[in-house]
Amino acid sequence: MTKELCFLIDQLSREKGIPREMLLSTLESALLSAARKRYGGRTNVNLRIDPKTCNISVFETKRVVENVVDKDEEISLEEANALLPGKSFDEEVEVPIHLQDFGRIAAQTAKQVIFQRFREAERDVIFKEFKDKVGHIISGVVMRRERGIYFLNVGKTEAVLPQKESLPGENLKRGDTVRAYIEDVRVTPKGPVIYLTRTNPNFVLQLFTMEVPEIAEGLVIIRNIVREPGERTKIAVYSKDTTIDPVGACVGMKGTRVQSIVRELRGERIDIIPWTDDPRVLISRALSPASVDKIGINEEEKTAMVVVNDLQLSLAIGKKGQNVKLAMKLTGWDIDILSESEYTKMRTEETDTAAQTDPAKKESPTSAGDPGEPEKDPE
Repeated sequence: MTKELCFLIDQLSREKGIPREMLLSTLESALLSAARKRYGGRTNVNLRIDPKTCNISVFETKRVVENVVDKDEEISLEEANALLPGKSFDEEVEVPIHLQDFGRIAAQTAKQVIFQRFREAERDVIFKEFKDKVGHIISGVVMRRERGIYFLNVGKTEAVLPQKESLPGENLKRGDTVRAYIEDVRVTPKGPVIYLTRTNPNFVLQLFTMEVPEIAEGLVIIRNIVREPGERTKIAVYSKDTTIDPVGACVGMKGTRVQSIVRELRGERIDIIPWTDDPRVLISRALSPASVDKIGINEEEKTAMVVVNDLQLSLAIGKKGQNVKLAMKLTGWDIDILSESEYTKMRTEETDTAAQTDPAKKESPTSAGDPGEPEKDPE
């Protein structure tokens, strides 16, 4: 019996990831509850499991007295010395109990306690394991979808991926292997729940960390990342090592690194730009893939006016203003975009207004706040 018990405990420890000591403690507590129930709830009934041999010993603790009044709690000096020589009055003696059968009720109690404690121990192990993985990517297999939530098998437990946290238009099927970002781990009455997402910008950041060794090693740093899930992501990167091209490192040879990430994101476009402290150059780069002709900035209000070619206007603004919105989030500047024709018309109106106010001024010189040519990228 003891060999089978040890084997079962070792097997459960391996399969569930629960420490062997915790399993023994749980089993000991459950059997103790059953033993005390068998003997009318007496608190002096105790139980011990040997951690090496798994031998179970049940005993009752009695106090040595001169005249025994309560046989359940007390023992005479002669009987005590027969069990363990050298005992004296008022000392405690452990009297072995030969427990052959706990009985149906006691056995049922032991079973319930064992299952309950095992579930609690398993939940604790799962929570401790996954709470340290918050902010990382995990792979899981889609098991089912219920009420707009995908349930993924992530090994020892299931994780939840709300459909709104999956990519737009993404329809996951049972058996699909999916990578997702662990956003949170919460304790609920039913146990720990692992919440996943594929729309968080940090999901893309972690994908780059996994694909680009220079980022994992800290040689290339992602300064900022903004995202419109399923549509476009913009990343600003830089490197303290002048010998390393941060953009080239992220793109990879023939685009292999960034292409694998794009495939994971179901074709989402990714713009990678080199970070700079010059706001003009940074804004110009952030509006990629559009080309910028002129940029004027107001550093106090952190606003910028950008002039682009008429053919580049829709590209600079993007679908539903997506490109310029992401550029503003990436740079932290409020950006206003004008086409070349709009800018020329505006300047003409300003000149005419100035001429009417002061006829001596037929032409207005370029002011310090007017847009200027963006600084050329140092390449």
